[in-house]
Amino acid sequence: MIPGALRRLWAEPRAPGAPRRVWRDWFLFGVIVVIAVLETALRPDVVWPPVALAMALGLACTMLWRRTHPLAMIALTFGAVIAVSVASLAAGVESVGLGAMAFVVLLGYALLRWGSGREIVLGTAIVLVAFTVGISSDYTTLGEAVGAFIFMASPFVVGASVRVFSVSRARELDQVRLREREQLARELHDTVAHHVSAMVIRAQAGRVVAATQPAAAGEALAVIEAEGSRTLAEMRVLVGALRDRGDAALAPARGVVDVPSLAAADERVAVRLTGDLDDLGPAVGAAVFRIAQESVTNAVRHARGATRIVVAVTGSPDAVRCVVTDDGDTVLAPRSAGYGIVGMTERATLLGGTITAGPGSSRGWVVDAVLPRAAAA
Repeated sequence: MIPGALRRLWAEPRAPGAPRRVWRDWFLFGVIVVIAVLETALRPDVVWPPVALAMALGLACTMLWRRTHPLAMIALTFGAVIAVSVASLAAGVESVGLGAMAFVVLLGYALLRWGSGREIVLGTAIVLVAFTVGISSDYTTLGEAVGAFIFMASPFVVGASVRVFSVSRARELDQVRLREREQLARELHDTVAHHVSAMVIRAQAGRVVAATQPAAAGEALAVIEAEGSRTLAEMRVLVGALRDRGDAALAPARGVVDVPSLAAADERVAVRLTGDLDDLGPAVGAAVFRIAQESVTNAVRHARGATRIVVAVTGSPDAVRCVVTDDGDTVLAPRSAGYGIVGMTERATLLGGTITAGPGSSRGWVVDAVLPRAAAA
């Protein structure tokens, strides 16, 4: 089991999204330089002051690349620490270094947080060698050695914990997006099946009456053409939508006409439908209902102190807009981090629309979604 775990660790890729140098890195670099210079000037017990200062200033640069090149920074820093420790041990002097060198512990965090599996293995081995050499050259008591090990290992543990949490969070978000796409695909599957069935029935009827009623046959062809065009439009939306299972929901997909039923969820809910809401595509109508439903559910559950929840759906020639607002306490109900927002965003994006969610101008929470009447591919 252990060799298998090591093989999986060795093959682990780097964590995605490692940020490059930001202003905080430059600020940290500046703080390290100032502390190192002051420590060298003010501490009379520093061993080999020029060497200690040069090592601190040189290795401070590793803070700028610790996330994008974690193994290289570990090798450079702890390689220098090993070399200086061996030299001080050979010279019979105390360990060479400054208190400012404590910044090296950040390299361990960066290695576990952003490095690949092989970088983690090799980097950890280098750190252990450097720790062993350092303890050998400046050993005092067992308690101090254990304390130093805990101090050095803590950033590794924190980095690994943050990485595991981040990966777990990303997987959960991916599952939410996949479930939303699967639901959208099922709804579109029902719509396309309906259109195709109508085309088949019209084609069969046209064949029966083609010989005796040519006009009726022409009418059947016109209906087939219209149904075919609508089917192709809905099929374009299927691009990118995923399905995991073969079972299809038997209940018809809900649309804009079903939005008023959300008022039954709570007496505080009010629904307003205005504008042109006829002839919406089934995918767009289902998306409007889904967004309104999710927003009302979140408001009912989390909008503390809310006295009114308003769902306003407005249709225009090119788009349909769904705005859900409440007058609850936004401080006590931070709903922006929920998975429901992720699902609504995924659905709106698939249809070529946009959605925003956040605190209102005065109080409460606002979800504002705009979807094109003709769903984008």
